[in-house]
Amino acid sequence: MDKEITIDEFRMLMAKKTYVKAGTDLHKMFYKLSQEALKITAELNNKYHSEEEIVQIFSKLTHRKVDGSFRMFPPFYTDCGINIEVGKNVFINSCCRFQDQGGIKIGEGSLIGHNTTIATLNHCFNPKTRGDMNPAPVKIGKNVWIGSDCTILPDVTIGDGAIIGAGSVVTKDIPKNHIAVGNPAIIIKKIEVNND
Repeated sequence: MDKEITIDEFRMLMAKKTYVKAGTDLHKMFYKLSQEALKITAELNNKYHSEEEIVQIFSKLTHRKVDGSFRMFPPFYTDCGINIEVGKNVFINSCCRFQDQGGIKIGEGSLIGHNTTIATLNHCFNPKTRGDMNPAPVKIGKNVWIGSDCTILPDVTIGDGAIIGAGSVVTKDIPKNHIAVGNPAIIIKKIEVNND
């Protein structure tokens, strides 16, 4: 790598949705980060850890202080790690896969079901430059419930209080307090929120 890219610079470039050309320093940073993430997730996934230890390991993976209320059932997989941000009382169930280079933000109180995949990268459509990538973030609001076996695609925002039905593929934004299901996910109902 000719020029070392810092974590803050990396996050800033991803937030700007900077086009990633194959072979560039930024592209090489992807590989470097993946190797660190593989080491940390191997540590996480290959033996029992207490709740407190999981919080510490996830903080190490994300390079962010994770609140002590965070809960996870391993195994968990990511090919980056440093661009995941979780709020208080977030729960991630087992076998989830996060491709977080483009940025994944999960609001407090949200629940992520088994086998959920969150993707934040698209490869270039042109076959001659297929190795190039376009990052785009995924934002999950507060108190969202994502059912098992869901896929959330790049550049999607899921509003506060929304529910994504099991097995859904979310390709576009879901407004707050709505239920969406299917492939592609469509809104089927508004959730009536009782403030009592």
